[in-house]
Amino acid sequence: MAWSKEQKQTVFACYLGWTLDAFDFFLMVFVLKDVAKEFGADIEAVSWAIMLTLAARPIGALIFGRLADRFGRRPVLMANIALYSILGFSSAFAPNLMALLVLRTLFGVAMGGEWGVGSSLTMESIPKESRGFVSGLLQAGYPSGYLLATLAFGQLFEHIGWRGMFMLSLLPALLTLYIRRNVPESPSWEASRHHDKPGLLQAISAQWRLSLYAIVLMTCFNFFSHGTQDMYPTFLRVQHKFDPHTVQMIAICLNVGAIVGGLAIGSLSEKIGRRNAITLAALFALPVLPLWAFTTTPLLLALGAFLMQISVQGAWGVIPAHLNEISPAAVRATFPGLVYQLGNLFASVNSPLQAHMAKTNGGDYGLAMAIVAGLVALAIAILIRFSHERRGETMTSH
Repeated sequence: MAWSKEQKQTVFACYLGWTLDAFDFFLMVFVLKDVAKEFGADIEAVSWAIMLTLAARPIGALIFGRLADRFGRRPVLMANIALYSILGFSSAFAPNLMALLVLRTLFGVAMGGEWGVGSSLTMESIPKESRGFVSGLLQAGYPSGYLLATLAFGQLFEHIGWRGMFMLSLLPALLTLYIRRNVPESPSWEASRHHDKPGLLQAISAQWRLSLYAIVLMTCFNFFSHGTQDMYPTFLRVQHKFDPHTVQMIAICLNVGAIVGGLAIGSLSEKIGRRNAITLAALFALPVLPLWAFTTTPLLLALGAFLMQISVQGAWGVIPAHLNEISPAAVRATFPGLVYQLGNLFASVNSPLQAHMAKTNGGDYGLAMAIVAGLVALAIAILIRFSHERRGETMTSH
């Protein structure tokens, strides 16, 4: 089925919204060492900024998801993007670590709303046979944002410092102008806007087993992504003592692998099913672990990072389609984002946990990352077998 101009613009805008959201988030992971030095703290203390951002995301998913279910996906998405841009920019002016932690927590609230609102707008606007590929494309926005942050760190950090890096966070606000001009409202929401809808608690309590299962699954997924990404630049800078240029080149390989994995496995899920595609991608991480975490040369670490993120973001590439397909229709802007971000809440301990594990093992970040990645890869491969397969589910609200 041919796509309309509006469908293409919707997918592009939602992909870019998640890309720029991730860009703002990942700026933090590159400057932990520098923030710690300026504020006289250790890396473990500063890593709480990442934890608090992740922990606050369910609040945003709930607030903005409910607003989007009530008032429409498009205006809420615009408000979300503007808010996370302003809060990310404000981080540049933090006078001390406590102020930075507060600002990154508020940023987490704004960040938490974007994924659920954007994914529901996208999945409700495209032909159902395109969901696998678009799911992978949408999720590829996350490593695309990481890649942009990598390039910004490699090219600009030595000139503008960590505060200048956070000032770049204001750029995504420009996307709201594009959405206002080019992106229509979700046809599914438009068709049901005058219908009575059940409340969130009513909808979730009617599906409490699905809700609980989805939260556990997304906790494992978030440990999988954050456990292989957030402390990785610190692993390269502190454990291996690589310069910013080398860190940039390895992180580029990581993110290219993530984008390739998301697009390839997302598309594959349209042929072999969502559950099979996720199982395949998750298990691929296990043979890659030694290369990814325990080699020492930049070339081998780059290859390991590339292959690991094919696994991680390959599994993730199926999630936007799968969560929207299994979601109760009346709360589709809220449910996928909320269970995803509640998973983030429970996985938010990852950065302090890995930093502590590394500190108690002589600074071995590789071991800390390998333990987390290996365990959750197995957990995902087992858990996903209990999910419902609803590939091609009609997305109408009632």
